[in-house]
Amino acid sequence: MSAPDLILVVEDEPRLSRLVADYLKAAGYDTRTIDNGLEVMPAVRERVPALVLLDLMLPGQDGLAVCRELRAHGDTPVIMLTARVEEVDRLIGLESGADDYICKPFSPREVVARVRTVLRRWRAVPPSVEGAAARAALLEPVAALPVARLQIDLDSHRARFDGQALDLTPVELRLLAALAAVPGRVFSRDQLLDRLHDDQRALSDRTVDSHVKNLRRKLEQVSPGVEPIRSIYGVGYRFEPPPDWLADVGVRA
Repeated sequence: MSAPDLILVVEDEPRLSRLVADYLKAAGYDTRTIDNGLEVMPAVRERVPALVLLDLMLPGQDGLAVCRELRAHGDTPVIMLTARVEEVDRLIGLESGADDYICKPFSPREVVARVRTVLRRWRAVPPSVEGAAARAALLEPVAALPVARLQIDLDSHRARFDGQALDLTPVELRLLAALAAVPGRVFSRDQLLDRLHDDQRALSDRTVDSHVKNLRRKLEQVSPGVEPIRSIYGVGYRFEPPPDWLADVGVRA
């Protein structure tokens, strides 16, 4: 029998940390609690957790710096805990690398639900994806898809445009893969969430909008003046690459 998933709870409020850990244990997870940002990386090297719950405000090293360090050394999912709703947009704008965000005060049951959601979407392609092209976007490199200049390999978590690496978070990578699979098709926010997660209730429309905003900025860096992700008012988003993106221009497998 395999050992239960380890959830690393990084929170400097002892009562809250214990409460979250107790609920996670009751849900079948193993837990370890840490109250100082400087202790996170040594703990991760000792035993890599399945997921990190990371408070933004920590002694020693703040959560934003810890999250970036985690991202530099691996792909462990991170859920950021913050005391203010308005902090979420700022964190996403700063490209913290977190996979999700929870605002305080929160219910411990909500935390458990978010942990389950992030782990499910991290490990498996959701069965709710419809259509061969959209499913291919989550299973095969995008080199085989209509947008030939754009390559995505979800197994190795890599994306390239004309051979130039794109620095994308896991959620951004999956969003781009889903959109690029069927250029011209309009996706609602719910449909995009459905293609990323088999339980979208824990995430908001604003989360999708924020990740799309980041994707646009990163694509602009490799292809200035082009905005392939179009907003469809009242509906969602559509991927409209220019004609030269559809041509095979020195794409590497």
